[in-house]
Amino acid sequence: MNGCVSIAQFPAPDQASAVESHEMRFICADGVLLAGHLWRSGRGQAVVIVNPATGVLARYYHRYAAFLAERGFDVVTYDYRGIGASRPASLRGCGYRWRDWGTLDFAAVLDGAERMAAGRPIMVVGHSIGGFLPGLAQGFDRCAAMISVAAQFAYWRDYERSARLRLVLRWHLIMPFMTALMGYFPGRRLGWLEDLPAGVAYEWAFRGPRVERSFPPEDRDEILRRLAAFQGPLLAITTTDDPYGAPRAIDRALAYYTGAERSRLVLSPQDLGVVHVGHFDLFHARHRHTFWQATAGWLESGGRNWRLPQSAAEPLPA
Repeated sequence: MNGCVSIAQFPAPDQASAVESHEMRFICADGVLLAGHLWRSGRGQAVVIVNPATGVLARYYHRYAAFLAERGFDVVTYDYRGIGASRPASLRGCGYRWRDWGTLDFAAVLDGAERMAAGRPIMVVGHSIGGFLPGLAQGFDRCAAMISVAAQFAYWRDYERSARLRLVLRWHLIMPFMTALMGYFPGRRLGWLEDLPAGVAYEWAFRGPRVERSFPPEDRDEILRRLAAFQGPLLAITTTDDPYGAPRAIDRALAYYTGAERSRLVLSPQDLGVVHVGHFDLFHARHRHTFWQATAGWLESGGRNWRLPQSAAEPLPA
């Protein structure tokens, strides 16, 4: 049975922000145990789940989670199976796949968050694949709103043109070769994010233009139904200098969420007062007073109000 199975308080909370941090554990439907954290300041207006990018530790998002907690949210962060604190003793032969992060991992965290919420809204902030995979989970339509940041599923033709050759060589040729050689992808040794289970690496490397084709034929209609079932506001954000999250890639992912109130926002580094953003930088603390503030305001408004100087979200065409 999915769910949150334990909460243990961390050492003393941050007195300046009055935010408490607690360890959490979630049991997935297939018995896999996930490690996570709960961030809260006691006001708890809603529960926000933060979904990481592929190969990125949950701790990278902890400052952002603490910031949202300061604004009155209860925030859940967690590592997917095979990553960080949710890594098994050996990645070789573990059988974990990219799709499992949505159908099983996010599903378990969502069930746990729903029990914590006790009727309050549940919202999601997802980075990269973490902004797409929630729709793979049964019951994601129970969520009230989602911000996706550079969310796409790594179809190689959607990479920004000037970076495409480099990214194809790295993620679609070298990565599967190294995975076949090692039995898992040694990303940490190469300095390319975290290590990945073989199933995750292969699914990334060989993804086509239609994500449902990664599933057995008998499951594809159900996956499409789940993705289309979400009806809340969905704000898809990317930047002009993100080689992975080019607008074409964002639109391909958004197209699956046919029932959502979809908006796409493309920010330039100049909008945020910086020289470069790329694929990972928006969750860096330097954006606390710009991007972070704007996301918090959007969540507080229930997905109705985005405010960032010289920026505006435009609704997607029907």
